Amino acid sequence: MAYELYYWPSIQGRGEFVRLALEEAGADYVDVARVRGTGVLTDFWEAEDVTTPPFAPPFLRHGKKLIGQTANILHYLGERHGLSPRNDAGRLWTSQLQLTIGDFVVEIHDTHHPIGSGLYYEDQRKEARRRAADFRDTRATKFLAYFERALDRNGPYLAGRKVTHADLSLFQVVEGLRHAFPMMMRRLERRTPLTVALHDRVAQRPRIAAYLASDRRIAFNRMGIFRHYEELDA
Repeated sequence: MAYELYYWPSIQGRGEFVRLALEEAGADYVDVARVRGTGVLTDFWEAEDVTTPPFAPPFLRHGKKLIGQTANILHYLGERHGLSPRNDAGRLWTSQLQLTIGDFVVEIHDTHHPIGSGLYYEDQRKEARRRAADFRDTRATKFLAYFERALDRNGPYLAGRKVTHADLSLFQVVEGLRHAFPMMMRRLERRTPLTVALHDRVAQRPRIAAYLASDRRIAFNRMGIFRHYEELDA
């Protein structure tokens, strides 16, 4: 039975964390809005017979299950496809990491939209410069240093010897930050060699490498989470 992933068809966004897990698992899935258009994304929000509607994309449908929230989806896929540890402590740790990555992603997004998601970047440019400066100087350093410590204690992957969905997501964060903040990352990567090594290790995994080289991988753009504005990377 194929998975159905519901997410915006023209951006990586939070859906990309789910795509990476599905690709690494070699799972049969359909990126529904890329096939049928964005209208399908509102079907489950408005349908009165859906008792557990998702708040927003991404969400995953698998048979009768309808699962929302990125970390929740990845927890489900992790258990089904060996992308999380088998023991309870390991699964909790991996979920903790995934939720922390989710917090990091919010802060990355808010560098270019610190006032409101419904406003254009140009409408909050001054505030974005202030927010991005704090992000570059403080927040990015704090988050990346945390993952570096986790790798130092548990490596080569975040939860030990086997790749998990959290490793795939951290790979995506590094990829995205390299696009959005190349100057900052040249500085921070010198301090986080284990995180860089993890990124490279994930990129070389056969299924991930094939995905990155395919047309299924949407390019970074100025509609997604990771946006490059030169003035924010000053």
